[in-house]
Amino acid sequence: MVNTTKAIKNLLEIVNDLQKTYPNKKFTLDGRLVGDIGEILVQENYDIKLFDKIVEKYDGEDSKKRKVQIKATFNDKLTFPCEEKKVPEFYIGIKIFQDGTFEEVFNGNGKLIWELVKDRKKPSNGQFSISLAALRKQNEKVKKSERIQRKK
Repeated sequence: MVNTTKAIKNLLEIVNDLQKTYPNKKFTLDGRLVGDIGEILVQENYDIKLFDKIVEKYDGEDSKKRKVQIKATFNDKLTFPCEEKKVPEFYIGIKIFQDGTFEEVFNGNGKLIWELVKDRKKPSNGQFSISLAALRKQNEKVKKSERIQRKK
């Protein structure tokens, strides 16, 4: 049986280590942890530099100055803004697995995702929930030249 107090302590120690390694990220356990982990995984694996401060709609940009929003999940859905004016120039969505690896679900212009959701009823939280299957299908339409490049 797991000692809950010990498990929480271990988790907080890991969060503390992540905060020291990446001081611009908070890794708070109140809902930002998965997003911050996703941003770091994408920065480490793609031609992206994360912004030092919070920037509306965006988490970072690539060497071509293309702005990117990054979303991550351990589940089967990702979120996307429900207002056209908030559609990101580029969007990278990933699914993180329990072993720390991840799958790129979508990497391309946010307008392709907007086409999927623009006619949906807008949810009260301002974010559409989109299945990974739908995002994978849209991802097939993105040309290699229109993606944020992975590091070699």
